[in-house]
Amino acid sequence: MTTKPAVVDCALYVGGVRQPADGPLDELYERARGRPDAFVWIGLHEPDPGDFRAVEKVFGLHPLAVEDALNPNPQRPKVERYEDVTFLVVRTARYLPHGKLTETSEVIDTGSVRLFLGPHFVVTVRHGESGELRAARLDLEAHPAHLAAGPWAVVHAVLDKIVDGYLAIAGAFDTDVAELEAAVFRRDSGISVERVYQLKRELMEFRTAAVPLQRPLLVLLDKQTFALPKEIRRYFRDVNDHQTRVVEQIVNHDDILNSILQARLAQVTVDQNNDMRKIASWAAIAALQTAIAGIYGMNFAYMPELHWRYGYPAVLAVMLGSGLLLHRVLRRNGWL
Repeated sequence: MTTKPAVVDCALYVGGVRQPADGPLDELYERARGRPDAFVWIGLHEPDPGDFRAVEKVFGLHPLAVEDALNPNPQRPKVERYEDVTFLVVRTARYLPHGKLTETSEVIDTGSVRLFLGPHFVVTVRHGESGELRAARLDLEAHPAHLAAGPWAVVHAVLDKIVDGYLAIAGAFDTDVAELEAAVFRRDSGISVERVYQLKRELMEFRTAAVPLQRPLLVLLDKQTFALPKEIRRYFRDVNDHQTRVVEQIVNHDDILNSILQARLAQVTVDQNNDMRKIASWAAIAALQTAIAGIYGMNFAYMPELHWRYGYPAVLAVMLGSGLLLHRVLRRNGWL
């Protein structure tokens, strides 16, 4: 059985240009420290402590941050400073295509990216299948002028890709919610409460991943906390604007799903009331026949028409007529 390598890519960049050089990580880092416009970017996918030991040693990472980086369990987005190293946790998400939304449909798959940022290095640690960063790296390498801004350009590219993924998911939710909203008011739709709740549950998972990123972004934009280059700060503001749109869409979707859920519950209640009225109507018709039969089954010596030759068919006629009359009255009043 073969396992995927933990190191996805590792490169030295000088002036925004990837250098055609391979070698041990410590040598690449020494070369980067020798130039003000150079840095190393190493990307890892679900490393174990053994895979990460060399990275921790070369870059002098704090043990607490390393522990958080290696923990595969979901963590709340955050940004922390360890002297001259910044540690950032971001939740990733991807939309799972599905033919038809059911009571068990999984719409959202989440993961996370943890980033270490230093003066001459960036370490990205990805957990889960979502948030693949190769496209972000290739896009940055195609724009060396932006990559020349250094490690913060990498952080911006990673956050921009993740937040753009949030926007795509929010757009996909637009379609799901609109289809559910249109279907729930059709009498023959067959939409169940469980189906509505499942989509709401998936939205809650997306909300847990995406919404908490707002606070770390605001911290990064705080000039007193992080002295970002002016141009990079503009890029981060753009990411923050996109993140605000995501949050607004999530809140809107949640409100609509709450309304749909309440509407479907009201429909279920109305249907149950209609069923109960029908049951009560037929019970009333049956009770009327039972009352008439019960009276003539008392065996009293003196009862009207008891000894009449046509008493039996007359009572049957009365029972049938009264039943038909009561049925007509209940039907006219909408009970049947």
